[in-house]
Amino acid sequence: MKKRIKYYWIVISLLALTSCTSDDSNSDMSANLDAQVQEVENLMTTGGWSIMSYIDSGVDETDDFAGYTFTFNADGSLLADNGSNQIEGSWSVTGDDSSDSSSDDSMDDDSDDIDFNIFFASPDRFTELTDDWDIVSFTDNRIELIDISGGDGSTDRLIFVSN
Repeated sequence: MKKRIKYYWIVISLLALTSCTSDDSNSDMSANLDAQVQEVENLMTTGGWSIMSYIDSGVDETDDFAGYTFTFNADGSLLADNGSNQIEGSWSVTGDDSSDSSSDDSMDDDSDDIDFNIFFASPDRFTELTDDWDIVSFTDNRIELIDISGGDGSTDRLIFVSN
């Protein structure tokens, strides 16, 4: 009987330790994801950005955005301005715990990723940028985004560089 009770307490202790370790690692991953989201938000609000490359399903459409400076504001508003036209939109950076990109194109190998969300209601060429992009990489002056279409599996790539 004493052996059963001892065995029971060992099993309970191991289960408690395992669940605490799991919660701690989930908490660490969440904190890391939150820090990365904050880092990208801080980066993007530091000044004007231009589209260096926009490849839509294999077609280079970079020229559609030539001359536009994109300003990502801390309040979530987004402005594309070429000196004569101003296009208003919105943006956000969010942590997403279900990656929809392959591990080759995601920022890291775990299942967490960061979505870079862009929304333009019009005109049509700007609505093409509307998506929840996955961040491939970012530096102080460059951010590379990717979106893999759920419909046909085509890949879009968008690269912003700071002005």
